[in-house]
Amino acid sequence: MPVVLVTGAARASSIAAGVAPRLVEDGWTVVTSDLDGCDVPCDLSTVDGPESLVAKVAREHGPIGALVLSHAHDVESGVLDTTAESLDLHHAVNTRASLLLIAAFARQVPADGGAIVAFTSDHTTGNLPYGASKGALDRIVISAARELGPMGISANVVNPGPIDTGWMDDELRVGLAAHHPLGRLGTPRDIADVVAFLVSPAGRWVSGQLLQADGGFSARY
Repeated sequence: MPVVLVTGAARASSIAAGVAPRLVEDGWTVVTSDLDGCDVPCDLSTVDGPESLVAKVAREHGPIGALVLSHAHDVESGVLDTTAESLDLHHAVNTRASLLLIAAFARQVPADGGAIVAFTSDHTTGNLPYGASKGALDRIVISAARELGPMGISANVVNPGPIDTGWMDDELRVGLAAHHPLGRLGTPRDIADVVAFLVSPAGRWVSGQLLQADGGFSARY
């Protein structure tokens, strides 16, 4: 069975935790990783962590055919209260680790290529270091689509919009749902279906895109 590495799946209500079982349904061998320990514990804030993670997964499970980047460090702050240390940590986890994971993935990709899917966000104001690091991630993934395309690798960024993964209170949940074209918030399963298509042979022609897979939420403006 083909192998997929999904990062950031420690929380049971996370998008990654929804993606993993969906990919199992399609016949993937799913390996998850997180500092707190899923299949392969890994500290992605370190320089060596990402490459070591890919090497261990490939060694134990075989070549990795798809990479789903769902890990994130997120501490809210703005222009006036973001510290240098906080900015550095956000970029280390959300940006640098993603680049190193992509590079390590590409170096071991099977002969028939593979697929990369990363998650991004529009949340920037009041959440500056997170948004800035995600913006950099967007550029890395889109660049990867061009650079790694000759290796048979597709690469896309998915913006899922507001997904109810347990971080919302009731007031925010109701307020956001009221502004959603479909009248409800997205779920991890909604995004899992999108990811399943993008990493499948049928979806590999889609590459180099920043996809607003948000049920029309971003179309309200």
